[in-house]
Formats: sequence, structure tokens, C-alpha cells
Amino acid sequence: MSRRKDSNDREMKKPRGIKAEIKGAGAVIEQPITQTLEINYMPYAMSVIVSRAIPEIDGFKPSHRKLLYTMYQMGLLGGARTKSANVVGQTMKLNPHGDAAIYETLVRLSRGYGALLHPYVDSKGNFGKAYSRDMAYAASRYTEVRLDPICEELFKDIDSDTVDFVDNYDNKMKEPTLLPVTFPSVLVNANTGIAVGMASNICSFNLAEVCETTARLIKDPEHDISSTLKAPDFSGGGIILYDKKAFDEIYETGRGSFKVRSRYTYDKSNNCIEITEIPPTTTVEAIIDKIVELVKENKVKEISDIRDETDLTGLKIAIDLKRGADPDKLMLKLFKLTPLEDSFVCNFNVLIGGMPRVMGVRELLNEWTSFRTNCVRRRLTHNLGKAKNKLHLLKGLSKILLDIDKAVKIIRETEEESEVIPNLMIGFGIDEAQAEFVAEIKLRHLNREYILKRTEEIEKLEQEVREIEDILADSSKILDVIADELQEVAKKYGKPRKTLIMYDVPDDDGILEEEVPDYPVHLFMTKEGYFKKITPQSLRMSGEQKLKEGDEITEEIEATNNSELLFFTDKCQVYKAKASDFDDMKASLLGEYIPAKLGFDEGENVSRMIVTTDYSGYMLFFFANGKVAKVELKSYATKQNRRKLIGAYSDKSPLVLATKIEEDKAFVLTSSAGKMLIVHTGAISPKTTRSTQGVSAMTLKRGQSVISVKEYTDGMFKNPHRYMVKNLPGAGSIPSNDDLAGEQLSFS
Repeated sequence: MSRRKDSNDREMKKPRGIKAEIKGAGAVIEQPITQTLEINYMPYAMSVIVSRAIPEIDGFKPSHRKLLYTMYQMGLLGGARTKSANVVGQTMKLNPHGDAAIYETLVRLSRGYGALLHPYVDSKGNFGKAYSRDMAYAASRYTEVRLDPICEELFKDIDSDTVDFVDNYDNKMKEPTLLPVTFPSVLVNANTGIAVGMASNICSFNLAEVCETTARLIKDPEHDISSTLKAPDFSGGGIILYDKKAFDEIYETGRGSFKVRSRYTYDKSNNCIEITEIPPTTTVEAIIDKIVELVKENKVKEISDIRDETDLTGLKIAIDLKRGADPDKLMLKLFKLTPLEDSFVCNFNVLIGGMPRVMGVRELLNEWTSFRTNCVRRRLTHNLGKAKNKLHLLKGLSKILLDIDKAVKIIRETEEESEVIPNLMIGFGIDEAQAEFVAEIKLRHLNREYILKRTEEIEKLEQEVREIEDILADSSKILDVIADELQEVAKKYGKPRKTLIMYDVPDDDGILEEEVPDYPVHLFMTKEGYFKKITPQSLRMSGEQKLKEGDEITEEIEATNNSELLFFTDKCQVYKAKASDFDDMKASLLGEYIPAKLGFDEGENVSRMIVTTDYSGYMLFFFANGKVAKVELKSYATKQNRRKLIGAYSDKSPLVLATKIEEDKAFVLTSSAGKMLIVHTGAISPKTTRSTQGVSAMTLKRGQSVISVKEYTDGMFKNPHRYMVKNLPGAGSIPSNDDLAGEQLSFS
């Protein structure tokens, strides 16, 4: 055992970067983290980027390509449907992943799922829906699939050496590295992928618009893309809020975002809004959950009921309105507060030659044109070779036309079969391939009529060869071929836009604020934490305020319905709300319990309620240790409308009083030793930090503390200078008998 340990110790002492031989279980070799990442993590990261998550120029990820090619090999283009399980099983010969992952890929490509503008899989059965989070697809043994007719454009000329083929993972089959697509499918169907350190998110565009734009770019590289490629087009429809600046950026850089809005109709007879199209980035369940949440929080008061009425006819969310509600104003509010209007973030990241590149639409279409040019050139070269080979054979056959009897005589008089080909070559001056072709002709075809029919093809083949060679010699003619094919695809498969475009988007930024009516209110806060908002008219007509036994009103403030409320608690936190968040009440009700309404922490209670409309003025915090903090009230304003702020004030000493002032004034501090001190807030510098401890105002001896703070008013003391100091802090003075006799000094 000792010898093994010594051996391991020697291995541990080897220099970094030198591979050591491990001769014992549990031995650990030190390795720089950069080397670990390079050796262990980088291959995985590159595999995810290159072979899994990022689409290539043909518009497909490897999983899509393997699946579609398998279906093509199974004869499912134009044939009858087969069970999805059969397709999944066959695809596993090319795709090393499990059947669940392959079937999920098949689902997302299907017409039934509805995620693609032009689905590649014609499906039968339940494939779920792209717009539903909870609608599950059926198992692969129940559903049936075949290739959609548009897949003819994916595999056209794939057998004409248009793309490279490589071995599959076990070297038993061949699969294409790319598909020779005849249109820019990378932009026609949406594609999303998350790799390691990068992602791709490509929106879909209308097929006819993409083909026209590409054809125009081929003829004019300076073509204005936005004139033909209006905006993205989604399978689920919806409305795009057109922003020229945003789309110019997307078309130029491949990055940016735009907003998609739901489509709805209003059924006046039933007072109901029916939503039939939603953005591609959300689901029916997410929308309903958010609306229900808003109704519970009392932020949306016009809705009486909401239902998911999606059925076989398609998506439908029904919203029942209360009497008198304006449907258009409600929808504008819901667009602001829910995923009924959502942003689509573009990231046109595509693999070009095995390297990820983020490209704008122009650059992406130019790359596709280069790819397609190579495919067409390879197809033409392949066809040229076949035509030349056939022409060569037919020219040999035409020489037999001069003397058929001679050919028959040569074959008949040749004693050995192996000599037939050489004798024909000598007899007619043809090469071995031509002689082989002639020798294989059936006896029934050795007549002048058959030979004449075959040799008539020579002239056509010669013309075909000249045309192909002419095209191959001129790159512009290859581009013309691509443009013609694009026009044919657009004519055959083009469809009207599903997503509408709204060019003149109304400015509705103030819709939420405008919907909140503003009117005078009286705000009441009780010692136990109950809150009431009562209108002046209701207050005049009311009787005595109803309170819990032992409770009392601590604050009564006149304000408006749009006022901001800040509830400071005994745990150094502040909860924010608006007066409009609370319903108008009557004095005969207990009110709303603030800790429950605003979600206080367990055991947390309200210390003070502050009311403001513009966050002007200051907050004053008087602490038991004699310190006073003066904090600007605007420090509690937040752009994100946060409901809870921690660290509302310092927790270094117990809080005696928290109050708001608009301008500086004086306060009387009373210590546990009976001394009083008048402090003017003008002597205290304001701070923007909420949790500041402030400055020392009252000097205290050990064991003493400030027990009371009240606002100073004229006439409170006969000799107020007795309780003032020139500089803070001050110890204060014991009140005189004359001051103690005043009625104002009843400190309870």
C-alpha cells in the first residue's frame, strides 16, 4: 500500500500540462481551468453550436434534415400516410437521439401543430397546438404523417449531385449535409435554437414576398428590400405594429425586435370580446392566467368572466364585459398589461460553412443565392455529364445504321463471347463503351426503325449539351435559372399574408392613467392596520366610524383618488400603493386590512402612512438613540412601480416617529430623563440614502432614550429659547413649572 501511495504522490508532483499515468483509483491530477475548458467543454459547446441548435443556410437543423430525408427515402412524398412511430424508428438510423426527441421534432414540423407558415409534414391526428401550453400531442402510435407537397422543393435534384453526402453515425448509410432547397426556406419558416454562448431566433416571412425579394436582389443588388419584403408573417396571424426604424435595423443587422398584437372582434349582442389570433411568443393559458391575475388585483374592473373556447374550428378566448365597459379601451389596457401584445426578438444567427454568423436579410439572401448557385451549377454539370455519355453511346449506335447486317455477321461469326466487343470496335471504329452498348441491344431491336428512332435523339442531345455548356460558362444565366425557379415556387405555393400590418399605431401610452378617475377622498388609518377610503359625500351622510374593539383612528388625511400611498412598517420596509387600488367604502365598514392586502411579511405591522402625489418634500425619522434622519421623499419613487422596498429607514435604533414635511419646521424631543429639546429640521442635511442613520440631535446618557417626538407650535412654551441650542446635538432642558402647567404639554 505504501509503494502505491508513493507512486501516486510522484504523479501528483508532475508539472502542469504533462499527462501523467494514473496507477491507482482516486488519484487526482491538477489541471489549469483553461485547459479543462478547452479539452472537456469546448468540444461539447462546438457540437451544440454546429450540430444541434443553430440552423444552416438551407433553413434546417440537423434533426430536421435527418427526419425529412428519412421520410423522403421512405417514399412519403406523394405517397400514403404512415404511422409516426414508423418514421421515428427509421429516423433513428440517422439520428442518434431517442425516439421522444425525434417525435417532438416531427410534431413541430407538422401541419396539425401549426407552428410553421408552410408545414413540411402533412399530419393526421392530434399533434397539439403551438398556441397552447397544456394541449398535449398524442403518442406516435396513434398519429399518421407524410411529406407535404412543398417538400418537393426541398428534395428536387437531390439525386443529381447537387449536395454532398456523408456517412451516418455508424457508417452504414449516407445522408445529405444540406438540402438543395429551391427557395430561401431559412426565412420562410420560423426557427429558434439556444446553443452554448449564443442563440438563434428567426421569424417567418411570407413565401411569395421572400421569393420576389430574392429574385429582385439577384437582378439588382441595390434593391430596396423593404419595398417587397413588407414585414414578417406568422402562422398564427396577429397584427404587427410597424416601426420602420426597427425593421430597417433588423433587415440591416439581423438583430432587433418588433411588437405583435392579438386580433379580436366584439360581439355586441353578447357584450363579449372574442380573441382569435395571438402573438407567436405566448400561449392561451399564459394570457388567461395574466388577465385573471389583473382582475384579482383589481387592476382591471371591466371583465366579468373569461373562457377558453378553443375548439376544432381554431383558437378563441372569450371575455365577457360588465355593462357600460368600452371594449376598445379595455383591449388597449390589456395590450399594455398582458401578453396579448408581445415583442418578437430577432437574432438571425445562421451557420455558414460551419461558422455561426449573425446576418441581415440582404446578406442572408445573398448567402442563400451563393449556396443555390452552387447547387444549380452542380446539377447542370451532372446533367451535362449524363447527356454527353448518352450522346456518345448513340453516336456509336448510329454507325451501325450504315450496315446492320455487318454487325449481325460480326457477332454471329465470333467464336468466343469475349471477342465480340473487340470485333465490333474494329469493324465499326467505335470505342469499348459504344461497342458494349451495341452488343447489349436485344435481337428484336436490330431493325432500321428502332435505330432511326434512337439516333433522332442525337440532335436534341447535342442542342441540350450546347445549352448547358452555355449556361455554365455564364454566371448571370445561372442566376436567371434561380430567379425563374423562385417565380415558379411563389406561383405554386404562395399564399396571402396571415399577419396584418398596422402602419399608423396610435399613441396609447396614457391609456392606463386616463382610465383612473380622480376625485377628492378622505383616507383613514387605524392603529390595528385597517384602511378606509371614503368620499366626502359618503362621509357627510355616514354616522360613527366602525372599528374593531380596542382599535382607534391614528391618521385622517384629505387627498385625491390618484394619490400615492407609502406604508412604512416596523420592520424597516415600505409598501407602496395607490389610493385608486382601494374601493370606496362607507364609515360603517371595518376597512381593508393593509398587511393582508399588500402582502406584509409575517408579524409585520404598519408604523405610518404617508400620502403624496409628486414625491416632493422630505421624510423625517426620529430614533430612540437621539438621532434624526432627513431623507428626500423622491428616494422612494421607482420607475418600475415596485410595490415593496426594503431598507426604508435605518434599523440601528428603534423608530420613535416617522413623518413627512414639505418645508422645514421644528420638533420637540422628550427623553426618558424628562428633558426636552427643540430641533429645527433646517439644521439637518437631507440624504438620498434611505437607510441613513442621520445625525445626532439629542445628547443622551447611558440608559436614556428619546421617548416622544411632537411637532412644535407657537405658544407651546413660555420661554422656548430654554429648549434650543445653537449647534446639534444638545442635551435639552428639564421643563419649568410654567411650561408644565400649559395645556399643550399633555404628553400622553
